[in-house]
Amino acid sequence: MRTIRSVLRELPALLVAALLAAAVPGAVAAADAAPASAPAPAPAASTGGELAASWTGPLSTRGRYIVDANGDRFKLKSGNWAGAQGTYVGSGDADDVANHQAHQKSNNIPLGLDRTPIDRIMADFHGLGINSIRLPFANALVHDKTVVPDSAVAANPRLKGKTPLQVFDAVVETLTADGFAVILNNHTTSYRFCCGLDGNERWNSGQSTQQWIDDWVFMAKRYQANKRVVGADLRNEVRRDTWDDANWGWGDAHDEYTAFEQAGNEILQADPDLLVIMEGINWQGIPAAGLPHQRPDLKPVRTLSHTLIDSNKLVYAVHFYGYTGPANTGAGSGPGSTNDPRYEDFTPDQLAQVVHSEGLFVTEEGKHFTAPVWVSEFGAAGRGSTDTKERTWFKNFTDILVKNDTDFAQWPLVGWSDAKGTPNDNWALLSYDASGKKTGVEDGGDWRASDWNKLVNAPAKTGRIAPVNHWNIVFLDHGDWNLSRTMLAKADWSPGNSKGNCPDTERLIGLSHGYGRGLCTDVAEPRKAAGAWEMVNDERYVKQGDWAVGYDKRQCPVNSFAVGYSMNGPAMVSLLCAPSATPLPTKGRSVWFDQGDNRPTTGGAKDSDWAASDYKGQCTDNEYLAGVAMTWKSLQRGRPAALLCRPLA
Repeated sequence: MRTIRSVLRELPALLVAALLAAAVPGAVAAADAAPASAPAPAPAASTGGELAASWTGPLSTRGRYIVDANGDRFKLKSGNWAGAQGTYVGSGDADDVANHQAHQKSNNIPLGLDRTPIDRIMADFHGLGINSIRLPFANALVHDKTVVPDSAVAANPRLKGKTPLQVFDAVVETLTADGFAVILNNHTTSYRFCCGLDGNERWNSGQSTQQWIDDWVFMAKRYQANKRVVGADLRNEVRRDTWDDANWGWGDAHDEYTAFEQAGNEILQADPDLLVIMEGINWQGIPAAGLPHQRPDLKPVRTLSHTLIDSNKLVYAVHFYGYTGPANTGAGSGPGSTNDPRYEDFTPDQLAQVVHSEGLFVTEEGKHFTAPVWVSEFGAAGRGSTDTKERTWFKNFTDILVKNDTDFAQWPLVGWSDAKGTPNDNWALLSYDASGKKTGVEDGGDWRASDWNKLVNAPAKTGRIAPVNHWNIVFLDHGDWNLSRTMLAKADWSPGNSKGNCPDTERLIGLSHGYGRGLCTDVAEPRKAAGAWEMVNDERYVKQGDWAVGYDKRQCPVNSFAVGYSMNGPAMVSLLCAPSATPLPTKGRSVWFDQGDNRPTTGGAKDSDWAASDYKGQCTDNEYLAGVAMTWKSLQRGRPAALLCRPLA
């Protein structure tokens, strides 16, 4: 959401208020006028039936693309229908509309239902050319038993007497019945408007991680039968609170990487059809000169990406606004502002480079991190704004989205306007006055129309997307990393040890020497036989020759291959072996990695470091891992030192 990402909570209230006012686009008049340009042709408006017939849920992924149930590309052309995440700005009487974002009191349901019949809103969404809706909600909504005021749904009387969650249900049902894909977005914990020091900084702000996951499982099960509810966008703009930064993989209570991994896999166990959508870290550090501060976004994914129990369900997301920057909160002046460049300060080439480095690199094919990237928030102040720099940024940024065929979601879709059609929030693409009259981006006088239409109408890859191979990380730095549905349904197969299992569609292909990380793949994956998987913690199957003389070894039985492993500290303890449905060759080679990397020069994940700053051993893509050797020599403490790699055919 477009507001300041980080300020210091201990600042005096007036300073914080001033900082927030300076940081919210449209809160102050913009400076320089820019020449008007004629709008590009508007998108062709579809009907609900036409949109519904154009795709089939559920959605999944193939490499960098999202596909529908038929394997056809489904590009997310989305907007954010805000309101159910709350609009209260956190001070003053919550019943006073003046104390809500842009003087728009949502009553904790999607905006506009007080002013316009929902069927009219659907038609207006179709007129924008979008096919999907990011639908923010607060955790508070899940537990809220109060009934919304009749005035909040005045234009939709059938919603009277309902709780916010029941109204949310009705909105989801109407959207999906009209053909839209719906992505649920956990935006906030409380109903307080995001995104400064507001108590919504992390997934576990104001609640435990387990409560957050439980709420997600509840939502996944609630809409499980509706296959046009396609995604779970886990949390909006994770950022620093007063004292602590979120981190990526440290294993503590602020570890977004691990929390998102756990939540994603529990959601998929509740509803295996959902996409799991993960943003990176939106802000780290104190925004003051001389102190480290940055917007990491998806950069940590390059060396530590997620692996879900279903490899074709992960989507990464990122946000961009012109007034913020790689190390700029967006504050205009005062506390929280710095002299770091904003995205709108970059040349087109510089902007393209930074957008790639912070997000779009994830779409590179054949890496452990390869996934679709959804720019799930971007936008600019439209009608009435004369900010030349923001206009230029919006053009340049939408050019990048067009060039890269990137999935997108504009913020926000719906806002209020006065009787003259002047929007309360001129970032909204559609604004409704108290009588329900619409003023939209296509209605003339909104400079964004040309760039919006360029984006929605842009040429895009369509049709059948070929299946892809996967390479995925197993991360044992802080404990178990159970990615196998088969093994999750069974008792602990190596008690007292850290266990890593590949997804059921993949096998183990690599290990690191020091950290115990693994690499899985499904390239040329052998079909598994129906027999039980076996845990091997001794040398009883080392029968085809000593392939690592003087080293302890763990080796799978003949005609089976490694799909998991367990460790105790740095020491390799056991291999988990799955039987192959077809015979496998028994001749192989030793791949040593105790003195340096030993990875293939060709094949998957060759240019992506899946265990940074550690030696790695990796079989080729046409091999299977049959054994691991470890050593206690030279204080190695049982670390893995060599792999036994055998050809698949």
